[in-house]
Amino acid sequence: MSILAIDTSSQVSSVAVASREKLSAELTMQAKLTHSETLMPHIEQVLQMAGQPKESLEGIAVSIGPGSFTGLRIGLAVAKAMAYALDLPLVGVPTMQALACHFPVPGVRLVALVDAQKGNAYCEGYAWESGNLRIVNPLEIVAVKDFLSTCGDWEGRTILLGDVVGKRIAGKYELPMHVQAAPPHLCMPRAAGVAMLGLRKLAAGERANVMDLEPFYVRRSEAEVLWEKRHPEAAS
Repeated sequence: MSILAIDTSSQVSSVAVASREKLSAELTMQAKLTHSETLMPHIEQVLQMAGQPKESLEGIAVSIGPGSFTGLRIGLAVAKAMAYALDLPLVGVPTMQALACHFPVPGVRLVALVDAQKGNAYCEGYAWESGNLRIVNPLEIVAVKDFLSTCGDWEGRTILLGDVVGKRIAGKYELPMHVQAAPPHLCMPRAAGVAMLGLRKLAAGERANVMDLEPFYVRRSEAEVLWEKRHPEAAS
């Protein structure tokens, strides 16, 4: 099975074509251009790189969050449109679980930290056991400073992943000996991780409803909060 995978959950635009046997092609770029400008050209380019017409795809996997509100909406809209037009099965992949695919090794706690704005981060911890990804710390929103003061209490080696690591942690704080910030090329989301989990989901028979699949935001957008403050009568 060969699928297209999309991740637009952050400033990084990442698209891949992959099967269970190999990663055929991947294009990952972090630039000032918006996803609305880059995503479709990237999809066209990665399919050409893989030597695979879109009609030969057998599924689509897309990162569903948490992450950038706008980025997630753009990625999901494109994935749903392609799945509908090509009559392909579609699966949504949690962004933070895809990050954990960067280190599929046992014996390590992997903590994904994704920007939640205002000094906060979406935080979830994982461990690989017998080739399967297990959640060891449930998803929560934490203040980055508070997180750094408590992660030293964990036992065993810990690797921090996600855009918050590069923006607010690496090189700015001294981490405990057993806690390590992932290097930049392994910190940011990649479509290869989305593809890995997407292929597993499709092989297990999972399918999302193209009309119902929505981004996993966790919290409301800043625009929604501001609107309610300015229109309290409507919110009530």
